Amino acid sequence: MQTIKPLNSPSFSCKILINPSKKSTITLPRTRIPPLPSPSPPSPSSSNSDESKIFPLKIDPPKLNAFQKIASNALDMLEKSVVTKLEKKKKLNRMVDPEIQLEGNFAPVHESPVQHGLDVIGQIPSNLTGVYVRNGANPLFEPINGHHLFDGDGMIHAVKLDSKNNKASYACRFTRTSRLVQEASIGRPVFPKPIGELHGHLGLARLALFLARTSLGLVDATKGTGVANAGLVYFNGRLLAMAEDDLPYNVIIKEDGDLESNGRYDFNGQINDPMIAHPKVDPITGEFYTLSYNVLKKPYLKFFKFDTCGNKSRDISISLQNPSMIHDFAITESHVIIPDYQVVFKLSEMIWGGSPVIHDPNKVSRFGVLSKDDHDESRIKWIDVPNCFCMHLWNAWEENHEESGDKTIVIIGSCMSPPDSIFSGSDEPLKSELTEIQLNLRTSESTRRIIVSGMDLEAGQVNKTRLGQKIRYAFMAIAEPWPKCSGLAKVDLVTGNVTKFLYGNDRFGGEPFFVPSTKEGRGGGEDEGYLMSYVRDERKEKSELIIVNAKNMKQIALVKLPKRVPYGFHGTFVSSQDLCNQSYC
Repeated sequence: MQTIKPLNSPSFSCKILINPSKKSTITLPRTRIPPLPSPSPPSPSSSNSDESKIFPLKIDPPKLNAFQKIASNALDMLEKSVVTKLEKKKKLNRMVDPEIQLEGNFAPVHESPVQHGLDVIGQIPSNLTGVYVRNGANPLFEPINGHHLFDGDGMIHAVKLDSKNNKASYACRFTRTSRLVQEASIGRPVFPKPIGELHGHLGLARLALFLARTSLGLVDATKGTGVANAGLVYFNGRLLAMAEDDLPYNVIIKEDGDLESNGRYDFNGQINDPMIAHPKVDPITGEFYTLSYNVLKKPYLKFFKFDTCGNKSRDISISLQNPSMIHDFAITESHVIIPDYQVVFKLSEMIWGGSPVIHDPNKVSRFGVLSKDDHDESRIKWIDVPNCFCMHLWNAWEENHEESGDKTIVIIGSCMSPPDSIFSGSDEPLKSELTEIQLNLRTSESTRRIIVSGMDLEAGQVNKTRLGQKIRYAFMAIAEPWPKCSGLAKVDLVTGNVTKFLYGNDRFGGEPFFVPSTKEGRGGGEDEGYLMSYVRDERKEKSELIIVNAKNMKQIALVKLPKRVPYGFHGTFVSSQDLCNQSYC
């Protein structure tokens, strides 16, 4: 097995909170990323959890002419002696302070090649033969200044499950985005971080440095600037990794459970727009729906629809007065539900020293209802839902109002308040309440009902074979203490009853993913299936994958992981059948 050779650039240390009363550090060398073809994987016993060893990837530094070298050195000197020095004098709020954002199990880890023969406690259910993958933010380099939880480079953690032999393996890999590969070749971060760094005049200075580097050919922004760290979806033979700021990246799951990046995916040249992190696949038709927003120019929002073979059938511009933060949306059997919130992008705020992501108190949040069959936006119906911001929408469906009989859209989402708290660092405690929103299509009126009060419920799932249809249950992460998750909650959307599965003292996890117990969810109850999530025992310093019976919320299996798995974002399960049908081109 090869080990990493020290590079000329120095190491850096991130503070890690192991116990509330005990601090230690983990040192991550400023290394180049590992190669795509990994050598023979080591056994768990040979590598343990040694995060100082990764496989080296030789990425040649960019070839510059004499003028470019002079210009590059001048810009580097300007950045170091002026911009960075001024940034060090500025106090960071807690939402962009790297010592807080990268503390404890939020700290980054190195890649891990496949490790087989993991300890499995209990029995892996028979229909869970496949790979559970979960995305997350894992910065390759030490932040120069501000760093938000959403800013890190995308890393996918994968556990391959073999239910027949009750075996499991683990691997984690960076998604080789254009941004990551370019920064690895240069040896340091040069792309500005949208949330952590782009604040006020110094944020404008960082933008100016980046634009200067791109105009001189020192970096290439035309191949994408995104980190692909948020969503994962399997569609038409491809696992796609996404964030809001770029096209998705195709990631191949290899036969042994390892992961290999396969470049940006533009649907065979059909789109060149960034895609939000939460596209929807209609469980009845198999069609793929997604949105794309642009913060710089109109149209600020686009809607795309693709058939089951990945052919684009809709490309609709949606008129918005200002670019809005739209991380998620919803579909019903016949409609697409598009939010337009009070959290907006206003780049001019940077001139006055502020953040470009702001809460606009003069704007009224609203939802647009667009028919799936429409070819333009002319028939979209907008309905106001005041003071509403849902980072995520879990499902939506159509029904007739029980009293008036009016056609109604029902939306299930987690409403956050204050709406911009995850960006602004507000001192007001964040609340995320599971909420039902009803849109009356005849009267254009809306109502809201908090389903569960007094509990922060985020990062959730429904049975995706019922997406767009009326459901009874939602499976949520208990986001307490924020941003950690102390357990899982099965919520009865009709009665509001909550059945909890708590991880235990000093144990925290993330979003659960629901896998139905019957093929394609047919013939079984809505809650007949399994929940999967990574869990970190902060006291014992161990990571696990847990499998919970969604019917009774009891744990049935646990996989002991050989590496620390940081807290992350969203995941999916790729079945053995889907693995066989992957597209490699």
